[in-house]
Amino acid sequence: MTNEELKTFITAQVPEAIFEETQYLNITVPAEKFYSLAKHLRTDSSAEFDYLICVTGVDWKDSLMVVYHLQSRKHKHVIVLKVKLTDRVNPKVDTVSDIWRTAEFHEREVFDLFGIKFNNHPDLRRLFMDDTWGFPLRKDYVDDVTIVQL
Repeated sequence: MTNEELKTFITAQVPEAIFEETQYLNITVPAEKFYSLAKHLRTDSSAEFDYLICVTGVDWKDSLMVVYHLQSRKHKHVIVLKVKLTDRVNPKVDTVSDIWRTAEFHEREVFDLFGIKFNNHPDLRRLFMDDTWGFPLRKDYVDDVTIVQL
């Protein structure tokens, strides 16, 4: 599929999707439509995005975003699927770890560093920090550690 065909395919599922073309086709979708679109992208034979390359978080100060890089090895497509979360106090989105198994680890990392919760995640616990830490990759994070100079 071309990028135009991918846009048509995705718009049929999520009419409010926002598209941007950079190196890859970037698609921003509402959190409530994200899971069903992800499932459709994975299971529909004309898309068949079978490989989750990575998941990351982004802090834009007024909102948080979860970014998924997906590839169809069969069709040679790569897209970037984004979910914007406006609730900074309790940011959450549905997990896709049942769609792409590798998301389980990636989503835990995003949770640990950004505080974004993934609904229905099978093992959402911190990877690097203990529970006394905040979320160090958020722009509002304050490090309470005093640095001693020698």
